[in-house]
Amino acid sequence: MSTRTDQRLRDVAAIRYVTPLREGGSLPGLVEADDDGLYVVKFRGAGQGLRALVAEVIVGELARRLGLLVPDLVTIEIDPVLGAAEPDPEIQELITASAGANLGVDFLPGALPYGPAGPYTPDARLAADIVWLDALTTNVDRTPRNPNLLLWHDRLWLIDHGAALYLQHGGLDPVAHADKPFPLIAEHVLLPHAGSILEAHDRLAEIADGALVDAVALVPGEWLTSGGGDTRDTYLDYLRRRLRSGSFAGEAERARAGA
Repeated sequence: MSTRTDQRLRDVAAIRYVTPLREGGSLPGLVEADDDGLYVVKFRGAGQGLRALVAEVIVGELARRLGLLVPDLVTIEIDPVLGAAEPDPEIQELITASAGANLGVDFLPGALPYGPAGPYTPDARLAADIVWLDALTTNVDRTPRNPNLLLWHDRLWLIDHGAALYLQHGGLDPVAHADKPFPLIAEHVLLPHAGSILEAHDRLAEIADGALVDAVALVPGEWLTSGGGDTRDTYLDYLRRRLRSGSFAGEAERARAGA
């Protein structure tokens, strides 16, 4: 089934590299753009490269369409000269390797990282919806060690989805392994707070089925062709097979019952 490709993320251009954000393993950076905005840039030259950026867009934009809070995503053009004044050779190399379109995530000033021992507790429905999303998209990176959740204006925001859709990195055919078990969902940071994942499936599955087309369509085509990854249809078929099977929701519910 073909996807629509007439949609795109908003384009901006980087004008100043502000500072590295060393909390992330892929060394994202805070960058000022020509729209006067500040963005956390996920660089195409880092870590898992363009495939991680594809996952960021698909999962982040799907989450947005499910009513979850995700900072705005843009494509941000990086000129290698941006790193000329940087004294750190690692950063210079990263910026040089990331010439072209990268992913920008709107910076949330004053946001604090969510921690399971902190004072904020999400309600059961919100927690279940996030667990459901991460089970669907095989997000390995929402654990107590690395929640990838921010608290901003007393609301929970989802960030950092580059580790989701992990089968694209393993040399397997994602569609053929769409119902592969995902035991890591038992380590989800919000699982102890979640309500029924099966009820979340009833709430979200139909919405997600339609939203997947739009989310996948927002991936820049050049990231797919240059990254050597899968096609739009591969991502769409993989996620729709998981969605329509629903086995991931049952797996997550069993993990919740045993938590």
